[in-house]
Amino acid sequence: MTRVPARGPAPVVPGVAADEPVRPVAYLTKRFPRLSETFILDEVLGLEDAGVPLRLFAIRDPHESLVQPDVARVRGPLAYLRPEPAVRARLGWLGSTLVGHARVAAGHPARYWRTLVDAFGHRQRRAALSHFVDAGHLAARLERDDARHLHAAFAHGPAAVAHQVHLLTGLPFSFAAHAKDIYVSDPEQLARRAAAAEFMLVCSESARAELAGIAGPAAERIRLQYHGVDARRFHPGETALAVPFGAGERPAASERPSASEHAPAAGARPADGERPFRLLAAGRLVEKKGYPVLLDALALLAREGHGVTCRIVGAGPLRAELEAHARALGIDGAVTFDGALSHGNVAGAYRDADAFVQCSVVLPDGDRDGVPNVVLEAMASGLAVVASDVAGIPEAVVDGVTGFLVPPSDPAAVADRIARLVGNPALAQRLGAAGRSRVLERFDRSAAVRNVARLMLDAARAGEAHQLRAPITTPQPVAARPLPRPGMHEPGAS
Repeated sequence: MTRVPARGPAPVVPGVAADEPVRPVAYLTKRFPRLSETFILDEVLGLEDAGVPLRLFAIRDPHESLVQPDVARVRGPLAYLRPEPAVRARLGWLGSTLVGHARVAAGHPARYWRTLVDAFGHRQRRAALSHFVDAGHLAARLERDDARHLHAAFAHGPAAVAHQVHLLTGLPFSFAAHAKDIYVSDPEQLARRAAAAEFMLVCSESARAELAGIAGPAAERIRLQYHGVDARRFHPGETALAVPFGAGERPAASERPSASEHAPAAGARPADGERPFRLLAAGRLVEKKGYPVLLDALALLAREGHGVTCRIVGAGPLRAELEAHARALGIDGAVTFDGALSHGNVAGAYRDADAFVQCSVVLPDGDRDGVPNVVLEAMASGLAVVASDVAGIPEAVVDGVTGFLVPPSDPAAVADRIARLVGNPALAQRLGAAGRSRVLERFDRSAAVRNVARLMLDAARAGEAHQLRAPITTPQPVAARPLPRPGMHEPGAS
C-alpha cells in the first residue's frame, strides 16, 4: 500500500474536548487527486475543516500532470491500494497485501472465507476478486488505525471495496452515489451494498429517485445532499457583460423575466468595433457532455450572423475529434479549446464570460450527468446558464429564472436560447443574478459540508452497524445544522 505522509496538523473537532478521542473516518475514492473531480477535493477539505479526522485511501494514483494547488491543504495521510508499475513497488505491495489478508483471516475466519466464496460466485468474478484483494488489504490497515467508519466516494468500485471490508470485519460503511456510478452499476450488487450501508449520500433528487428504485427498503437511509459551491471563490467579475453588452443594475432575483424579454432585441448583431458575446463551456471532453451539440449550435449562430465566441475548458479523449468537427463546421476561429485548468484559473474564466452553456446528453448505457459542479460554479459567478433538461440539472437551473433549459441533443434549441441572451443583455444579467441568489440559498458549500460532517462524526462515534439504523424520513435538501456537541442528541447518534 503506497503511502503519502499527512500534510498538516490534526483538526480540532468543534464541540469536542481536546482529550476526548474522536475515531478516524476512512474515506475511499477511486483515484485521488483528480483534476476533474474537484468536488471530491472540496469535500475532503471541508470535512477536515469541520473536524472530521480522515484517513484517505484511493484505489489508484491517477498520475495526472496538473494537480489542483488546494491538494497541498489536505491534512490526512493518503494511501493507495494498488501498486505502482515498478517491480520493487509491486513486490512490496504483494508482501503487505498477503500479510494484511492473513491478519484479517486470523481475526475473522468465518467472515473471511464466506466473503471469498461470495466473490468467486459473483457474475463479474474478476472484478469481485480484485475488490476482495483491495478489501483485505484495506481492512487490515483500518483495524490498525482503529477506524470506526468507512465512507466510499462512489457507488461502483469504491463502494464495492467498502462493502467487502464490511463483510470481512463488520466495519460500518456508507457510500455516495452521483450519476454514472448508479446507472452503469449492476443493480443487484448495488442493492446489496445499499442494504448493508449505514447511509447513502446522493447529490441530486434524480439520483435519489434512481437509487431508491434499486435500494428497496434501504431507500429510507438515503440522504439527499447537494454538492456545495464556494461562492467566495466563484463570484461575478467586473468584466462580465461589460460594454457593449450591458452596464445596468441587476434586478432582484425574485423578478421573473417577462415574456417580452425572451425575444431577441433589434440590432442583436454586434456593430463594428464591438466585441462578440463570450460563451464558456467547461468539463471533461467526453461523450455525455454533448460538445458536438454545442458546436452545431455555434455553427447555427454563425450562419444567423450572431457574433459569438466559445471557450471550452477541459481535457479528455474527444479533443482531437471535437477540434476537427469545429473545423468542418467552419467555426474553429470562434472556438478555443483551453485544456485542463486549475480551479483558480477556471474561476477567472467564468468572470471573463457572458454566459455558460452545458449540453449534456444521456448515453445509451444510461450514463449521464447529475448536477454538474460547473453549472453551480457558473451560477455562483453570476452567469446565465443554457443547459440540457436532463438528470439533476433542472434542480439547479430554473427555466426562465436562472437560465434556460433545452431538450438534450437539440442544437437549434441551444442556438435559440443563446441568441436570446446575445440580443438582450439585460435578460442575461437578470438570469445571472437570480442564479447566484439560488446558489447562495440552496447550494452553499459550507452548509453542505456541515451536514455531511455531522453524519460522519455520528458514524464514527456510533461504531456499530445497528446503532445507526433509526428510520430516516424521505430525503429533502438538508438545511444547515450545527455539529453535535457533547450531551446534544442527534438522530442516529449513540
